[in-house]
Amino acid sequence: MSLPIGTNRPIYKLLGNGRTVTAPTRLALQQAILIALGVALSVSAFASPSIYPTGTTRYDPSKAYNSFVLFSGGDDLAHLIDLNGNSVHEWKDPAGHHSTLIDPALIGGKLGHIFVALENTEGKGTGLIPGQINRQVSKTIGELDWDGKTVWTFGEKAPGGAAQQHHDWARLPNGNTVVLANLVHPVKNFKQPEVLDDVIYEVNPAGEVVWKWIATEHLTEFGFTPAELKLVRNAPIADVFHTNNLKVVGPNRWFAAGDKRFDPENLLFDARNGNFIAIIDKKTGKIVWRLGPHYPLAREDQALPRKVPRPVDQISGQHDAHIIPEGLPGAGNLLVFDNQGVAGYPSAAVPRTGGSRILEIDPIKNEIVWQYSGEDSGGPGWSFRSTNISSARRLPNGNTFIDEGQSGRLFQVTRDGEIVWEYVNPYARIGKDSVTGRATVNNSVYRGQPVPYEWVPAGTPHSEKPVNPPELSKFRIPAAPAL
Repeated sequence: MSLPIGTNRPIYKLLGNGRTVTAPTRLALQQAILIALGVALSVSAFASPSIYPTGTTRYDPSKAYNSFVLFSGGDDLAHLIDLNGNSVHEWKDPAGHHSTLIDPALIGGKLGHIFVALENTEGKGTGLIPGQINRQVSKTIGELDWDGKTVWTFGEKAPGGAAQQHHDWARLPNGNTVVLANLVHPVKNFKQPEVLDDVIYEVNPAGEVVWKWIATEHLTEFGFTPAELKLVRNAPIADVFHTNNLKVVGPNRWFAAGDKRFDPENLLFDARNGNFIAIIDKKTGKIVWRLGPHYPLAREDQALPRKVPRPVDQISGQHDAHIIPEGLPGAGNLLVFDNQGVAGYPSAAVPRTGGSRILEIDPIKNEIVWQYSGEDSGGPGWSFRSTNISSARRLPNGNTFIDEGQSGRLFQVTRDGEIVWEYVNPYARIGKDSVTGRATVNNSVYRGQPVPYEWVPAGTPHSEKPVNPPELSKFRIPAAPAL
């Protein structure tokens, strides 16, 4: 069975190997195994133990879907690893850290091409965000080949001379590229003097914009009540929607059965701050399908349900929504990383001590048909939690690949929640705290992507050696020898 790349069409297989740790595992395991296994130790940048293993910490090749994985680290490089955590290839990614693989079927069969941001520049508009004087925006984005050569760019011919791309992009079957970008401009009846609007550009191979869609022009199509629209227009921030995802719908059973809302050429996006997911009719620009912003009310003192199937319940601050491509288990359903972060107008009520969830949703019935949470792997709900960034992808063998973005944990679970591969990003971003002056370490990964073996040039090595985690209750770091 093949795996989809880029435009929700089946192609190839995925995965690889590395060294990782799950959140439940991390709570205990992070203490010492790495010295024994020779795996690097890292200083934590999040609310968990300060010492923990990085790289691949668990791997069962007989249960995992074996492939490579692509992600951008804090070292300004896009890394292609196998599932044992070996880095098999790297590209420079100095400006965006949103590296995304491109389906070879869309570029004449060329292997190993990715999108990256090539250059940043200072954004204009000091009144954009209170107290903010400058902001970095992408000036030029591009397509790199396997050898790191730039073969396509967008930015010079963009409105204002800068791409201002953020979060996502996708190559289309016609050779053009859709780019999710920001547009800073005044919008009538908005409190902010300038809105950090979301715009989608379709760009041809010459780097010219041939189609565009602006979010605020469709404000009344997003399902907000009059009272909620007032909250949106009077938002205290300029980034009113914070659209963080753009996907081509791709071939699917709903369209094949006559539902034109799911035309393969249509575009699907989700707005984190707006707390909704929607499909844009590419021909008219109208919203033709939507999930949110209204969900059954949740209670902060109660956990969300887990039994499936059931009606969709409170989603909040979601990322990476997409239609599962044809040829994969669950094809045609919506897969989304439900962060359970702060979002919505008004802000959604989410459980105080809850975690994040991966939801598979029937988009016709609006039913959750499968989900993953920390409880499914034997931990408390909060053992799987990332209130922003993150992603999830369905694999050909029925497993699901997950990027728990804030902690930099990439892992793979079976349908029953068994973790069969796990990896913690060792390529941390080193910074400096503005108050204390202490060094900071950030392992977060915006987006991890499973990559088929066939996506790379022939002869690219990979390893599939089992990695067995230790017994956590006995896992210790030895004390330093006496002097």
